[in-house]
Amino acid sequence: MEDEFYRMLCGGRLDVVLDSIRRMKELGIWVEVTTLILPDYNDPPENLYKIARFLREAGEDIPWHISRFYPNYKMTDIPQTPISTINKAIEIGKEAGLRYIYPGNIPKDPRENTYCWNCRSLLIERIGFFVQKNRLIKNICPDCGAQINGVFE
Repeated sequence: MEDEFYRMLCGGRLDVVLDSIRRMKELGIWVEVTTLILPDYNDPPENLYKIARFLREAGEDIPWHISRFYPNYKMTDIPQTPISTINKAIEIGKEAGLRYIYPGNIPKDPRENTYCWNCRSLLIERIGFFVQKNRLIKNICPDCGAQINGVFE
C-alpha cells in the first residue's frame, strides 16, 4: 500500500490500482485481489492491515489471495515468504472482516478451499487450481442458505 513500492517494483502507480478496484466494484464487475508477499518489501503487518482495510471498504466479499513468494528469475536475492507471514496476513484479513481469504503458493493447504462465510461449511474443495468438489447450488450454501457471491462456473 505504498506508491513508492508500486513505482519501484511494478512500474505502476498505486492510486490507479486502488481506483480500478473501486470502479470495477461500482460497475458490478467481479473482483479478486492477489497480494504477492515479498519479505522485507511489503510484509510489515501495518502494510497488510492497510490492504485488508481497503479491501473491506471496497467490498467484504472481495476474495483476497495472499501469495507466498519464491525466489525465481530476476528476484533470486529475496528469500521465500515464511508461512508465518502468510498466516499473519490471513488473520489480519479476518480481523478486517473479509469473507474470503486464500493463501497461495502453499501446496495442499486446506485454506485454499471456499467455506461459507456464515456457517463455515466446506463449499468448494480445491487442490491447486483444480476443483475437486463444488457443493454450491446457484451460489447458495446448501447448509444455511447464505448467498455466496462469486463466479463459480
